[in-house]
Amino acid sequence: MEWNNLSTTEQIDDLIKESYNTKVAIFKHSTSCNVSKSAYDNLERDLKSFKEQKFGLYFLDLIRYRSVSNYIEEKLSVRHESPQIIVLENGKVIYHESHFQIKAEALMSV
Repeated sequence: MEWNNLSTTEQIDDLIKESYNTKVAIFKHSTSCNVSKSAYDNLERDLKSFKEQKFGLYFLDLIRYRSVSNYIEEKLSVRHESPQIIVLENGKVIYHESHFQIKAEALMSV
């Protein structure tokens, strides 16, 4: 599973544009939180069982880039949580979930 790292607000603007061509998923992860680590590990493990990846995967380290997370909340009108997954299509949020509700099967069905 290949994750693309996010570190700037400009990348978020680019992802919104990219979502008009393909779905994109942003995983917001707190590197200091055990729940976030478990949710990430479970998601990554479970995504490997799917043969086809339907979207681009992007990873945001909330500790290092909190301002980017704040920008996501403002730009996409999705309240910040950690961990959190947000899926975009055609410039709009089509799915978001947090904590242990983050499931690969649900993600792959959107």
